[in-house]
Amino acid sequence: MIIYLHGFRSAPASIKAQALRRHLAAKGLAGEFWCEQLAVSPRDAIAVVEARIARCVREQPDLPPVLVGSSLGGFYATWLAERHGLAAALVNPAVVAPLSLEAWIGEQTNLYTGERFAFTAGHIAELRALDVPVVTQPERYWLLVETGDEVLDYRDAVAKYAGARQTVLEGGDHGFSRWNDYLDDMIAFARLAS
Repeated sequence: MIIYLHGFRSAPASIKAQALRRHLAAKGLAGEFWCEQLAVSPRDAIAVVEARIARCVREQPDLPPVLVGSSLGGFYATWLAERHGLAAALVNPAVVAPLSLEAWIGEQTNLYTGERFAFTAGHIAELRALDVPVVTQPERYWLLVETGDEVLDYRDAVAKYAGARQTVLEGGDHGFSRWNDYLDDMIAFARLAS
């Protein structure tokens, strides 16, 4: 099972989530994808994902789920991977989310649903509680970054996930423009390839 965690102001309707969903379905693996709208509150978002992880472990104890996190979803995926011993693929992850998102405190709009929401200093405090200063088993991670990310400095992620499998591509953007080139690799990383 791939548990996909979208980014800040994003949704399951995001380009990357939908591309991976369609690709899995085309391979007969539609039931191996989970992506739901994450709450604005990091604490609430983590609670929903942990419930899904627990269900996956109950249903398939020999094949734990794999996390795929984009931007803020990568920040969440790191905390969850450390807590639950899971593998995680991180796409342009927000490695310093509590700092980088402080500028976004206030009224925001979801880019895909149009929903308005308040992002608060309390949410920043919740993010700080989820920060993982150092990953304990870098071999569990696959970092995918593009150097042209206009939102986050890819070098922060390269340093944080030193020792992990790393795909560092020149150019691109925060949306990870070459995502479709890595869909089969993502399926293999999740141990879903036949």
